[in-house]
Amino acid sequence: MDGILNINKPLGMTSHDVVARVRKLLKQRRVGHAGTLDPAASGVLPICVGQGTRVAEYLSESGKAYRAEIAFGTVTDTYDAEGEVTRSVDASPLTLEQIEAVIPAFLGPQMQLPPRYSAIKLQGQAAYKLARAGAEVILQPRPIEIYRLHILAWQPGPQPRLSLAIECSKGTYIRSLAYDLGERLGYGAHLAALERTRSGTYSLTESITLEQLAEAATNNTISTYLLPADSALKHHPAIQLDAITAARILHGNPFHYDPQAHPQPSSELVRIYDATGCFIAIAVWDTEQKLWQPKKVFTSTNPL
Repeated sequence: MDGILNINKPLGMTSHDVVARVRKLLKQRRVGHAGTLDPAASGVLPICVGQGTRVAEYLSESGKAYRAEIAFGTVTDTYDAEGEVTRSVDASPLTLEQIEAVIPAFLGPQMQLPPRYSAIKLQGQAAYKLARAGAEVILQPRPIEIYRLHILAWQPGPQPRLSLAIECSKGTYIRSLAYDLGERLGYGAHLAALERTRSGTYSLTESITLEQLAEAATNNTISTYLLPADSALKHHPAIQLDAITAARILHGNPFHYDPQAHPQPSSELVRIYDATGCFIAIAVWDTEQKLWQPKKVFTSTNPL
């Protein structure tokens, strides 16, 4: 059983909880997730199964989309609703026009400071564990990019709420975005709710619940929901090879690709398929040798 499951993670579960549940339902040990979601967040969580675990790193590289609810007037130590309140004010004067005026400043490439309570490793330990233990946690800003911020709803009041549709790069902390937006406007804010609507090519509308997966396991129809591993790499070009070259690839040998017969892919990473259309490898371009080097070879001869 190889591929990817597009799971709609429920509130209250960690990403590891979901992996454990899928392992039990599928009776398979090789299961992992791509792109952690906090317990207080729901939505798209790609789960890699079998040989699908070998493409997890490419899933994590992909962009994400979210629906976020930001509450102004209250700041917490974790930047979300789970933390302890560190500051609270009456934010009634805040207007939607003020928010619209500052939104453009948060678009594009930028450096973002992650929350102290995050899974980022410091000296081998997660930052949130150090923070909970009372240790000093000093994190460095990280490069991210926010592609789109679209206001969905606005609810004024002493603790006004803003609903945002967000499209961003990997590594973006929506909790930090909420905090930074609150600081920019002068009232403080925290992330009240979060739902991931897309991770790479996987969307919320096409996701399944753990209950649906459990029913499929009972009915022996899990293959209905299992997506091929190469679906994680759709944003990279594909090359289809003849049987002889494909056989060389399966043994880890590099190959030349005739640009006169086929246009040279613009990407430095490509999906490799054999003559029958089976996904057999991921290859990277070797600029010195001027040939393609297999990076990962998939042993299955069936389409993943």
